[in-house]
Amino acid sequence: MSTAPPNPPAPMLRLDGVSVRYGTRSALEDIRLEVFEHETLCLLGPSGSGKSTLLRAVAGLQPVTAGRTLLAGRVLDGMPPHRRGVGLMFQDHQLFPHRDVGQNVGFGLRVRGEPRARQRQSVARLLELVGLPGAESRPVTALSGGEQQRVALARALAPEPGLLMLDEPLGQLDRGLRERLVVELRALFHTLGTTVLAVTHDQHEAFALADRVAIMNEGTIAQIGTPQEVWQRPATEFVARFLGFDNVVPATVRGRVADTPWGRLPVPPGTPDGTCRLLVRPTGVRFTPDGDGLPCVVRSRTFRGHHVLLRLAPDSGPHLQAEVPLREAPAEGQAVRVGFAAEEVAHLPG
Repeated sequence: MSTAPPNPPAPMLRLDGVSVRYGTRSALEDIRLEVFEHETLCLLGPSGSGKSTLLRAVAGLQPVTAGRTLLAGRVLDGMPPHRRGVGLMFQDHQLFPHRDVGQNVGFGLRVRGEPRARQRQSVARLLELVGLPGAESRPVTALSGGEQQRVALARALAPEPGLLMLDEPLGQLDRGLRERLVVELRALFHTLGTTVLAVTHDQHEAFALADRVAIMNEGTIAQIGTPQEVWQRPATEFVARFLGFDNVVPATVRGRVADTPWGRLPVPPGTPDGTCRLLVRPTGVRFTPDGDGLPCVVRSRTFRGHHVLLRLAPDSGPHLQAEVPLREAPAEGQAVRVGFAAEEVAHLPG
């Protein structure tokens, strides 16, 4: 499944059948991907799925075995990293500890030979944009992790790259700071019109930052779409389970119902007849009055703030996950009965 923005411009970045192999092992296999101008696309996937390898291949830090990479219509293959016109920001910042903030941010401008007055103007403007106004003379070693992250971002943006690439940009920060910064980053990229390709393992971070996400698995792209599309309509069982949906069972659909190990489930209109795999989101597992529904026993409760994730052992079929409001959560060991909401049931093709 591949979804592009409505009326998209020409792609800023295009990967046309890019593969990377190490001997007989394939790290990337026939990657076909477009990132549109002013778009933020996040690569998601488990460790070893090829996310960082793809980023390094675009940057010119990883030789490709096959395929072409184009940036704004220009073929990058064989071009050294410093001539590609891409900005790259790593998880560990890689700031120069012996230089102050202004010198770090302006490094790329000095290398490019920009006049000093323009360097000062650009550095001041970027520090204002990333929330560090007037910090030019501060030593980077005296900055907090979040402040160093902002400096690294300003340095990557200073040369005005055609494409900004982020490798786990917020991975070393605590959850609260990451959640604040990801909102700021999205607003900043939209303000600047920056085209961004980012790698992250954090689904919440990717869904908050990205216009589209690409889920990777074993060197291939399993699904591309907006966060809402991917969340609501996972393309495969792998994508569903990667997103944390464990309620996946074999089923046979006939009309508006499906026969499953949990009994007969309602399915949404338009679900194709036949054998398949069905996903039931935890929010679609609902308590029913006594005497109705599938009998279950609550095996565990996981506190998630305003709701609780329950692990249920039904009389038949595999364990179930159910998400319920905190005030409605039964105790461990309690017997309950559950039904299923059709709108939270998804057909998994493939």
